[in-house]
Formats: sequence, structure tokens, C-alpha cells
Amino acid sequence: MEIAVAGHSVYAYTGGKTFDPSLPAVVFIHGAALDHSCWNLQARWFAHHGWAVLAPDLPGHGRSGGQPAASVAAIAAWLVALMDAAGIARAALVGHSMGSLAVLEAAAGYPERVSRIALLGNATPMPVSEALLAAARDDEPRALRMINAWSHSARGQTGASAVPGLWLLGMNLRLMERANPGVLLTDLAACNAYRDGLEQAAKLACPALILCGGSDQMAPPKATLALAAAIPGVRRMILAGTGHALMAEQPDAVIDVLRDFLG
Repeated sequence: MEIAVAGHSVYAYTGGKTFDPSLPAVVFIHGAALDHSCWNLQARWFAHHGWAVLAPDLPGHGRSGGQPAASVAAIAAWLVALMDAAGIARAALVGHSMGSLAVLEAAAGYPERVSRIALLGNATPMPVSEALLAAARDDEPRALRMINAWSHSARGQTGASAVPGLWLLGMNLRLMERANPGVLLTDLAACNAYRDGLEQAAKLACPALILCGGSDQMAPPKATLALAAAIPGVRRMILAGTGHALMAEQPDAVIDVLRDFLG
């Protein structure tokens, strides 16, 4: 689906179904240097089970035009503009990594637009190491290799995949390599600069889920403890033996958790 947002064309995957804004809506937001395709399995399940699904490529990512947003707050504002353009009054928001920060910011800043949120692979705050920032600036292929290695559990590193024939490491690396030059650095810098998460979490008025990969090296489960303490009534779950790329490593388990939470 192509849709105009803020003067630019945006691509959003609808899960293989014609988008119908009269249905309950769920919006999936990807992480740094990724695009909508990291949500393919989850988006397709929800689209075929009664939901209006949007899994957009963020500005400057994938098939969407414009420049990548320089801050988490800007991504959150863009997300609301996307909902306006699609005719969505209120939606459940699901975000991964950088996308989870944007979802948190949007739910706190625009509570009337958000029914509930799911934060996957979250760390609040989400500091990025100087080594990774330097690599993203000066040697992007090295930065991508670093992220790819840190994004998968030991089992994922050895080739295990829930989808026969799918090479997790190769798929994730090729996906990040498709990003335009400079996108990775912009995204990582936005994550590193975001320091409002805990303050925003205390403002949440909707149900919230935190879903962690038990073997996540990018955003380890302990990095969500302060966030969980700040969100009233939050549900926090850990998928054992799963890394940061939990939607690819355990797609069915992620669907099950989201299905139960979103209802």
C-alpha cells in the first residue's frame, strides 16, 4: 500500500489484505536500518484474523521517501501523521528496538490515539556504544556485522530457524545492507540521544507489554526493569533462548504473545 504522509510517499505492508480502517487497527514499527519486512509473519497473521494492519517503512527506509527522522520524538509525530493519512482514529502500536521507543513516545504524547502498546527488544534508555557509533559513521559494513552478530542468540548463530530454508544471519544482514548510506548512523544516534523514556512511561494511560529476548545482547532483559517499574500495570515477558531479532527467531511465539495481549 502506498500512502502520502507529510508530502512523501510511504510504503506500508498490509499483511496481504486490503486495508480497511473500519477494523481494529494495529501498526507495526521496525527498528534501526530495517524496514516493514521484519514484521511479515506477524503482520500477515493479524491481517488474516480480523485486523487492519499497517507495517510501514519509516521515512528514508525501504520503499518510503523522505529523510530518516533525526529523533525518536520526530518518529512518534510521523507515526500519528501516518494514522491520520490512513484514516485510523485509534490503534494498537507494536514497536521493535528503535521502533519501541517511538511507540512509547507516541502513546505518552498522543494518548487518545493509542489503545495499547507492545514494546519488543526495548531498552530504556537505549545507549549505543561509542564503538558502534564510530563504525556506523566510518565503516558501515563493519557496523552491520557487529549488529548482526549481537542480534541473534547462540542457536540463531548456528543456523536454527523456525522457517525452513531461512538463513537468519544472512537475511538480517542483507536487509540492513539495503538501507541508504547514513540511515544506520541517523537511527543509532536517535536511539542514543533519547532520554525521555522513563518520564514518558509514567504518563501511559493504556495497557502495555514489554517482550524481551532472553539472550538479547543489544537490549538485555535487565535493561527493561526500570521501564517496567515506571509503567502502571505493565505486562513483562521473556522469550528464553531468543536474541534481539526475536520476530525472526521465534515468529510463532511472538504471534502468540501479541495475540493474547492485543485480544
